[in-house]
Amino acid sequence: MRLFWIALTYVFSLAAGANVPLTEVLGNGPPIPAAPELKASGYLLIDATNGEVLVEHNADQPLPPASLTKMMTAYIAEREIAEGRASFSDKVPISVKAWKTGGSRMFVREGTKVRLEDLLRGIIIQSGNDASVAVAEYIAGSEDVFADVMNQTAISIGMTNTQFKNSTGLPEEGHHTTAEDLGILAARTIRDFPETYAIYSEKNFTYNGIKQPNRNNLLFRELGVDGLKTGHTEEAGYCLVASAEREDFRLISVVMGTATEKSREHETTKLLQYGFRYFSGQTLFTAGQPLPESTRKVWFGEAESVDLAPTQALYVTVPLGREPSIQAILDAPDSLDAPLESGTAVGTVKIMLGERILAESPVAVANAVPEGGIFKRLVDYVLRLFA
Repeated sequence: MRLFWIALTYVFSLAAGANVPLTEVLGNGPPIPAAPELKASGYLLIDATNGEVLVEHNADQPLPPASLTKMMTAYIAEREIAEGRASFSDKVPISVKAWKTGGSRMFVREGTKVRLEDLLRGIIIQSGNDASVAVAEYIAGSEDVFADVMNQTAISIGMTNTQFKNSTGLPEEGHHTTAEDLGILAARTIRDFPETYAIYSEKNFTYNGIKQPNRNNLLFRELGVDGLKTGHTEEAGYCLVASAEREDFRLISVVMGTATEKSREHETTKLLQYGFRYFSGQTLFTAGQPLPESTRKVWFGEAESVDLAPTQALYVTVPLGREPSIQAILDAPDSLDAPLESGTAVGTVKIMLGERILAESPVAVANAVPEGGIFKRLVDYVLRLFA
């Protein structure tokens, strides 16, 4: 990708516009058609890596999530396993409440014990309400307490417009979330627990002699979809959170409140195809990789200069044909004084498209520069007086 580099030595301020879909700040370049309009109550399309919004409609409107709720139930179970407070092999007791919970079921039996790994598959693949209640009771003692854990977890990962009342998504007053919050949860699920995320792509699961297919029918099509979760109640309509990856570019779509099972699949497909057709994701620089034209003069050091490098990877979502419009703006002093330790932060770099910040990172010296000898320091002192 060709970038236009601007080196600045003063502090500036630009409007990020982080909540504006990227299609609204495209600038010059090949035409990109308007985003598809979906027959849904709310929807969202984001880059899974950085959360960049590509398409959104009513994304911050609270809506009933139905079984999309189980994404949080599974997320908490995955966290318990990852942090060592539970394991896949744990035998989870099945209560009368879990056994009697209606709706979609894994068909566990009251009074038995079921491996936590099987229950996790029952939640993700079979959308089992009974499995969800059993896991909630095992982790928190009761489903009510588990709902509090769900809400605390939601806040901790940035889901600011969500309130859970149960572990299943069965209708209950005050139980709601948004497409935006579900996008956050999906991205965290993929990033935080990549090993267990693979379960979301499994096409069927058999328990107690009963084989059930994954309710996410997009897994069975050539779209690159490998997760996440479907949901349906009369109140919520048909919902689907999906993720797909092509050539290391991963998208997450959230579609809520469609009229039929087919429509949630059709509308999700439209979003994903639009995203893959007109956008791509690229890492411009990895952490520690020296930036072009970033060499800085060093005074009083053993070396005369030092390169600067971002301390974080610079990943950007690129609209079709907009590469020439992207600018990298470096804000760092023209010269530095030794001694300098490797990794010492000395400024920032921002990747811009118009006034939109696509990525930013602190910049640091790429390698250490020890202080020079007394003669070198004296010479540099005199030279700097006349510089």
